[in-house]
Amino acid sequence: MESSPPRLRVALRDYFPAALEAYKPLGLTSDAVLKLLAKAPSPEAAVKLTLSQISGTLKGRRDIPAKAQAIQDVLRGEHLGQAPLVTTAYASTVTSLVAIIAVLNQEIKTLEGQVEAHFGRHPDAEVILSRPGIGVVLGARVLAEFGDAKDRYASAKARKNYAGTSPITRQSGKTRVVQARFVHNDRLVDALHLQASCALLHDSAVRAYYDQIKAREISHNAALRQVANRLVGILHGCAACGGSVPTAAPDEHG
Repeated sequence: MESSPPRLRVALRDYFPAALEAYKPLGLTSDAVLKLLAKAPSPEAAVKLTLSQISGTLKGRRDIPAKAQAIQDVLRGEHLGQAPLVTTAYASTVTSLVAIIAVLNQEIKTLEGQVEAHFGRHPDAEVILSRPGIGVVLGARVLAEFGDAKDRYASAKARKNYAGTSPITRQSGKTRVVQARFVHNDRLVDALHLQASCALLHDSAVRAYYDQIKAREISHNAALRQVANRLVGILHGCAACGGSVPTAAPDEHG
């Protein structure tokens, strides 16, 4: 079954493209956008939204007056639309989707609170959270997939192989081929790639290592995989010593 956010995006694209343009900076499933769509699910209703109504949904954000004005300008601009009967049908669908997503968002917040409460009690939580790009929810996922048995991984290489971040090297004569490891734990490798992506944005050492890899004309995905691989090795070192080591000092093989 297709998840609600893509269905919401497709529906809006088909009858209310102004909403996609106006609300894109806020995030389509954010509380602010859901409140605006619940209040005005059709182009006709959205045109009538006042600045105070829009601003009321943006509490906690920066530069609210400018953001509210920008949203109103887009909603009141000229856009292609559907016939009134079709628009009404789509608006009813969007209203239902908005209600579903709002409930899901609340349940996700509840689950995140439970994860935070329980994960924080684990003796490895502090070490995992000290790594760049990892928050509570992602940290809990990484811990769950790696496991917490102290002797499970004989070396950093063993942990990297299990994670699926380490490459497979095949050599025949003078020909040497390096390939990604296709057999892996999907949930773990996805979490590690997400960690690498986040670390790339917020940690200067990780960014420098990534730039060094990219300078060798390596693709973004391959470079990201090498960053993830390096971070897994560092995590293994931290788990082994129970402390902190440098973030992502480059090495020859990543």
